[in-house]
Amino acid sequence: MLNGRNRITAALATLAVTGSVALTVTGSQTPAQAEPDIDTVEERVDRLMHEAEQASERYNDARIELEELNTELDSLKADRDRQGDVLDGVRSDVRDAMIAQYQGQSLGTAGQLLESGTGQFLTELSTVSTVNDLQDSLLTEYGTELEAYTIRRDQTDKRRAKVSDLEAQLKDEKTTADDKLAEAEELLDELEAEEREELLSRDSSTRVPADVPASGRAGAAIQYAMAQTGKAYVYGAAGPSAFDCSGLTMMAWAQAGVSLPHSSSAQYSSGTRIAESQLAPGDLVFYYSPISHVGMYIGNGQIVHAANPGTGVVVSDLHSMPYVGAVRPG
Repeated sequence: MLNGRNRITAALATLAVTGSVALTVTGSQTPAQAEPDIDTVEERVDRLMHEAEQASERYNDARIELEELNTELDSLKADRDRQGDVLDGVRSDVRDAMIAQYQGQSLGTAGQLLESGTGQFLTELSTVSTVNDLQDSLLTEYGTELEAYTIRRDQTDKRRAKVSDLEAQLKDEKTTADDKLAEAEELLDELEAEEREELLSRDSSTRVPADVPASGRAGAAIQYAMAQTGKAYVYGAAGPSAFDCSGLTMMAWAQAGVSLPHSSSAQYSSGTRIAESQLAPGDLVFYYSPISHVGMYIGNGQIVHAANPGTGVVVSDLHSMPYVGAVRPG
């Protein structure tokens, strides 16, 4: 797992400064249970933070899909309204033609048809003895527009239901991420004071290169990403004071004029796939299966990335996590 001890060191340092963290308690500890040891806590914290990030990235994916669905829904509503206007116009033409046929006669039948519903109007109209006197094109156009309007109305209703489902999914994923992080913080808080001191005494520094050889768009992206080292990791954040993994890479490449989605899995499909042997500074590298983390390659076997809430934005080894592949944006 990624810089496990470094992550715990950073998290404990934060706890030491800020004091106790409000936690969501997921269980109780009995006197017979042994105090957690450092290695066990480290392993469990790694797992919980990864699970929290997976939930956060699923949240990002769902948020992107929700934005697309809302855009599509707006378009469908506009189409439906336009189709309704056309339908009203055709229906008005049919009414005018029908009234003309009944001039000088009793308008009882015409009035009943004019007051009937849209589908009933067409059905009953087709049974009137004078229908052959109406323009066939009006009836055909009316039926066509009615069918088109019905299709658009149904599509709009389906999209609206899917938007509602996605909003519920967003809420669930956010809750999962928050709960996993709270559980990890609770584990850290359970460590004895001397164990905390031991962790805090360990060297948590990571060598940050003074200069990364890159120019052009990649250089602009790297310059931005490297300037964020030391900043906090917050789920769903994209700066300026905090980032999640895909938020950092999205904002970094935005400085180079390249638009990326706020999702690690979506970013994996946003550029040209690059073999590991072809990696160059600025390339995006992806981790875990399914993909749930992204960083930016800076050369010399290192990446800059928003690691997790305990570590923030740091420089790490390329293979500090299960490597999946790489993409060259733009």
